[in-house]
Amino acid sequence: MKSPPIQPNLRKLLSFAASERNIEREYGLYIQSPVLALYGYDFEDEVVGCIGIELLGLKRCEIKHIAVSPNHRGQGIGSKMISFIKVKHSLTSIFAETDKEAVNFYKNCGFKIKSLGEKYPGVERFQCILES
Repeated sequence: MKSPPIQPNLRKLLSFAASERNIEREYGLYIQSPVLALYGYDFEDEVVGCIGIELLGLKRCEIKHIAVSPNHRGQGIGSKMISFIKVKHSLTSIFAETDKEAVNFYKNCGFKIKSLGEKYPGVERFQCILES
């Protein structure tokens, strides 16, 4: 089954959160999997943010992708998207794995941060957990 084409703004946003060569595959997984969900954040008829999650059952999910267009960052869109998925799916635990660049974002959203060490050569990864 072929996925519907990705809207250009959404493609650009996903490129901030996933490698360019994986975008089509990742998008296809969101369309086809019952445990994956991808949401866009619209501002003035333009998709300026997206959040992709994997539902893990028992009111838990993992954030697989989250991105906000550069000219809309710092306006609370990322935290609004996290609040949206929390309410929509009645979540009590949200997990994410990220790099050093995004740790402060998650910390500012109330996540607890734990270093996973150097998962890849020269790249430290972090586990982020939000529980309510």
